[in-house]
Amino acid sequence: MKTILGKKIGMTQIFTEAGEVIPVSVVEAGPVTVTQIKNEEKDGYKGIQIGFGEVKEKKVTNPLKGHFEKADLPYKKHLAEFRADDIENYEVGQAITVEDFEVGKKVDVTGTSKGKGTQGPIKRHGQSRGPSSHGSKYHRGPGSLGGTSYPGRVFKGQTGAGRMGNETVTVQNVEIIKIIPEKNVMLLKGAIPGPKGGLMRIQEAVKAQKQDK
Repeated sequence: MKTILGKKIGMTQIFTEAGEVIPVSVVEAGPVTVTQIKNEEKDGYKGIQIGFGEVKEKKVTNPLKGHFEKADLPYKKHLAEFRADDIENYEVGQAITVEDFEVGKKVDVTGTSKGKGTQGPIKRHGQSRGPSSHGSKYHRGPGSLGGTSYPGRVFKGQTGAGRMGNETVTVQNVEIIKIIPEKNVMLLKGAIPGPKGGLMRIQEAVKAQKQDK
């Protein structure tokens, strides 16, 4: 399963030859470097570790310095792993770029959603607000959460105010519209989670692979 890390640049739109408008998310994807190969004998599973983004030496911890120096690679800002049965096709120091992906194929995109801070139930869960007329003392409250005299308590998991956003979100089956190899840029159809500059993980769509099998 091919995987690459990237940075979200923003959104724009492109036109097809028929004049159709397609909204796209622009991602600076890779190049990433294979920093470690996991095997069943030593690690208990097969996988590939990749690194993305440059970072100053003073911002790297001593354990990570030893990890990169052992592989004889420059320091990387982000590390990630993905499972792979064909580990023999990879080697430490190998680069994975946008050219390893194909236009028209589907990918799963994972990112961290924008943090909204503490929000009320209307914004967080889409609840309705109270009357806006004069005299009403209920406008944006959470409403009734429990029963009457029995059971006389509020069950766990009821929707209410709290922290909103800043969660790991995966959007599946996102189509690759265009690839610009010279700029390491990938255009993905529609919106993807996260703010501008946010770290993205792009991998071959799991559902699409199952359909191919």
